[in-house]
Amino acid sequence: MRHGDKINNLSRTASHRKAMLKNMACSLIQHKSINTTTAKAKALRKFVEPLITKSKNDTQHNRRVVFSYLQDKQATKELFTNVADKVGDRPGGYTRILKIGIRSGDNADMAMIELIDFNEFYTPRTKKSDSKKKRSRRGGTGKGTEKKAETAPVVEDAVEVVEATPEAVVEAIADTPEAEVVETVAETEVPVVEESSEETPEAQSTDESSDEEKKA
Repeated sequence: MRHGDKINNLSRTASHRKAMLKNMACSLIQHKSINTTTAKAKALRKFVEPLITKSKNDTQHNRRVVFSYLQDKQATKELFTNVADKVGDRPGGYTRILKIGIRSGDNADMAMIELIDFNEFYTPRTKKSDSKKKRSRRGGTGKGTEKKAETAPVVEDAVEVVEATPEAVVEAIADTPEAEVVETVAETEVPVVEESSEETPEAQSTDESSDEEKKA
């Protein structure tokens, strides 16, 4: 029983298992996809993905470390040239496992393991500018910012017109006859009517009639 055993021994000794994973990794790097059992594919993914991460930084030390695992010059060269260029922008998850059915001989669960970036049909490479959408801070699509950008130049043009021709506007107003009329009206003095304390004859007659009614 393999209670708590995190490593799948694959029914092999340590030396046999390491040699098998080394050969499978070289085949995967050279051919970009291979068919094997699901258990071997999962073990190979843990073995080869750290080596692909090493290949992103092309130094002599990293090449020697990868070669100590693969023991193949051609596979090491392919990994640091073509594979590293393809997976340079990917932060991880370089391989994909796809189940392809059951093997007819021993009824084993079969799978295909491949490098993701080399399958152009399954995962087409798209530009980052096309895939990402502009969003505002509230989570919208950014339509409000586009409207502001469109209206901003109109406001600036209006301000420029007003600032550029203030004297011309004043001269045009001064030439009109309405302005002259306004000036003459402003110069004329409006007579102030003072309230007189004297009562009019009509008011006196109304007062006399009211006194006579009281006496009667």
